[in-house]
Formats: sequence, structure tokens, C-alpha cells
Amino acid sequence: MKRKYEGIIILNTVGKDETIDKMVKSVGKTIEDLGGKLEQIDRLGRKEFAYPSNKISAGYYVNYHFEAAPSDLDQIQASLKLNDDVHLQHYQVA
Repeated sequence: MKRKYEGIIILNTVGKDETIDKMVKSVGKTIEDLGGKLEQIDRLGRKEFAYPSNKISAGYYVNYHFEAAPSDLDQIQASLKLNDDVHLQHYQVA
């Protein structure tokens, strides 16, 4: 049974400002390759953190709306955890 999810992904943009579009598309492609069906991508922009996280003071926030099975979500999280461009990720049922 597939569910609708919202995923907030914070991209590590240190020294990579010119490749933000490529990073956003890459994460979306990963979601689709692992069984998710993208519905919408909201770019929330670059924001400063309240305190440094792993020596990074800001990140580029992207909200992905997609449909996937719970087992697919586990694979998506594991795959994005290994991606150096992804600083943090959080998912919730929409």
C-alpha cells in the first residue's frame, strides 16, 4: 500500500552554489528510482541554521511531495544517507 509523504531535504551547498539545480534533480531521481512517485518539488531556498551542524552554518531546503510504499521509504532514506550532497533529511506522512 502506497502512502503520500513529505520529505524535507537539506542540501549541503558549501562550495556548490552553481550545482543546486543538479542536486535537486539528483535527489528527485533517487526517489523515483527507488519506487517513489514524485508529485511536487518545493524549493524553500538557502537558510542559515540556528547553530552550526557538522561545521556547516547553512543549507538549501527542498520539500519533496511523493507517494511510496513504506519499504521504499526505507530504501530512499538509506540511499540518501550515503549521498554527500544531502546534509539532513526528515519525512512525514502527508
